[in-house]
Formats: sequence, C-alpha cells, structure tokens
Amino acid sequence: MTSTHTAARRLRLSDLARVASVGLRTRKVRAALSALGIAIGVAAIVAVLGLSASSQAGLLAEIDRLGTNLLTVTNGQTMFGKTAKLPEQAPGMIARIGPVTEVEAIGSTAAKAYRSKLIPAVNTNGLSVQAASLDLPRTVGTTVAQGRYLNAGTAREPVAVLGTDAAKRLGITRIHPGQRIWVGGQWFYLAGILNPAVLTPEIDTAVLVGFPAAQKYLGFDGHPTTIYLRADTSQVDAVHSVLAATANPQAPNEVNVSQPSDALVARAAAQSAFNSLFLGLGAVALLVGAVGVANTMVISVLERRPEIGLRRALGATKGHIRTQFLAEAILLSVLGGVIGVALGITATTVYAISKNWTIVVPTIAWTGGLAATILIGAIAGLLPALRAARMSPTQALWTL
Repeated sequence: MTSTHTAARRLRLSDLARVASVGLRTRKVRAALSALGIAIGVAAIVAVLGLSASSQAGLLAEIDRLGTNLLTVTNGQTMFGKTAKLPEQAPGMIARIGPVTEVEAIGSTAAKAYRSKLIPAVNTNGLSVQAASLDLPRTVGTTVAQGRYLNAGTAREPVAVLGTDAAKRLGITRIHPGQRIWVGGQWFYLAGILNPAVLTPEIDTAVLVGFPAAQKYLGFDGHPTTIYLRADTSQVDAVHSVLAATANPQAPNEVNVSQPSDALVARAAAQSAFNSLFLGLGAVALLVGAVGVANTMVISVLERRPEIGLRRALGATKGHIRTQFLAEAILLSVLGGVIGVALGITATTVYAISKNWTIVVPTIAWTGGLAATILIGAIAGLLPALRAARMSPTQALWTL
C-alpha cells in the first residue's frame, strides 16, 4: 500500500506541463509582456555574438582573399623630429630582395584636388594627391571600377585616377570622356575610379597621378613616401626583418615597416572588445526580464489562492504546488528565450546577408541564452513557488 500511495502522489510530466501552462494560457497579455523582457535580452546577446562572429569571419575571408603577404614601407622621422625621406632608389633596392615578387610606390605631393577651380581652397575634402606607379592596384589588392588606370603614356600627362572615397567626396559617380578636375592649380583629365582598397585605405582617399606627371606639373621631388610590396608567403617575416635596412641603408631607423593585414586583425579584436558593451546591455535586459517574471509570479500566486486551496483540498501536496509554480516561471522564461533566440538569429542573418558575410551564430550564443532563461526562470519563480506551497488549504479557500 505504501508503494501505491507514493505512486499516486507523483506528478507526471504531462500533468506538470498542463498545470504549469494554465497561468500563461489564462493571462496571455501579462505572460507576453513578461516574456518580452527576456526575449529582448536574449535577442541582444545572440545578435551581438552572431554579428561579431559573422563580421570576423567575413574579415578573415577578405584577408585570405587579399593575402597576408603585403608589406608597406613608409618614411619615418629623423632624430630631430622632422619627416624623413625615402631614397628615390628604394623601390628598386627592395625589388632585389629574393622573396619579393611585386614592388609599387606612391609619393605625396603638396597639391590639392577640387571638382572645379571655383571651389574655395579650404574645401579640400581631406583628399591627398599622390604620385603612383603603374601596377599599384594589383599589388595593393584592388581593381578599376570604371575607366582605366594609368599607363606608360598617361602617367606623363595631366591625367588622374580617383580612389573610391575620393570619387564620392568629389561627387563623381561615372567617368565621362573629357571629364576634368582641378589639381594643383591646373586641369587634370580623369581616367578611372578604383574599387575599395581594403588593406590600404589611404588609397581610397587619394587622387593618383603618374610619377613623371607629378614631377612635371605638381613640383613633386620624386621621393616615394609609401612602398607596397608582396613577398612569398613563407618568407614574409624574413623580408620584414631586412626591409628597413634595404630601403634606406644609411638611416634604417628612419623607416617604418608594417603589415596591413595585422591592422585588420587588430580591428577585429577591437570590435570584439567593443561588443562587451552590448553584451552588458543584453544582460541588463535579462535582469529586467527576470524582475518582470518574478513580479508576474508573485501576483499570480496572490490571484490564484482559490485554485491553490482547491488543489490542496483535493489532495495536491506542497511539493505539487511548489513544482507547478516553479515550472510555470521556467516555462515563461523559456518562452521568452526561444523568441529571443529566433529574433537574434534573424537579425544576424539579415545583416550578414546585407554585408555579404558568412552567417555565423556561435553555439554558445543560443545555448547560453536558453540556459540563462532556465536559470532566470528558476530563480525568479523560486520565492513565489515557496510562498504558494506554504499556503494552507483553509487559508487559501477563505477567498472563495
């Protein structure tokens, strides 16, 4: 008889699910509003982690496409704090390094570029005018979007090519025959517009002219300011170590050497650190949601005292009542969590597709979100559940 009595008092899982959903089904608006706070918090966490992972995946894929073997050599400062100059022979000397496969250069001029000569001189739009070598786009990993790049003939004439941002700032969207811009006090014909240079953003804001044309028309002194080179992937570190001494043997300390792909990786790391702020905001939203669930359960216990008393009178134990209200709180939180995960994944998918990124939603994002909602539901519903279980049948039935 003891065994039969014990079995009769055990609450089956199907019965638990049914009684736990009673409060949610009868108070739909209140349940929806309580679940909303949980959903917002979980959606924020899933979206932030998903967008971060998708962004990094897209960035790493871009780096792999462009290659990690691009190195740059720039002029540094002298011991007196003045801007140093790279020798005019520096690109040729670097090209003699065995593992180096490509060498191109640009040189800064003092000229400014404008859409027309009527533009005030102070409105420079942050553009630079650079002398550029002939195979620069291929080396820095970009292509021509419109028109043509400089060749041996146009490099000697007043002809310019615009970086993608330079074209936007000048308000130029297409290349037309005979189109000109005002550069260094004279007209330069436009030959083309480049696509974005991901590894070398300084090219995007530049107006590029040939080295001979820069010397002839813009008073350029012929010294390169930035040298771009590609090396065998397996020999990048070895080339990096000798670049400064090769570019300027007399003053290698006045030469700066960098690897643009490292800057992109650092940018991804900085973005991950910035994401912690949004994760904190998501955690705050979860906390607010937990308070909402707790408040809903406390009110539910007060409103359902007749139900509690009736169930106790019909044989429900304190454990049954406690389990019912605890399960109801967990079910309410999990409902919000599932909605939040769906919203977070949807937001990640839509934004990643718009940016042509690989869609990545880390497992820890949605599993962690759901686990957090279960924990929040258990904590938020524990006190109301204990309070309901302690209520005696006679006290609860007084309200009938």
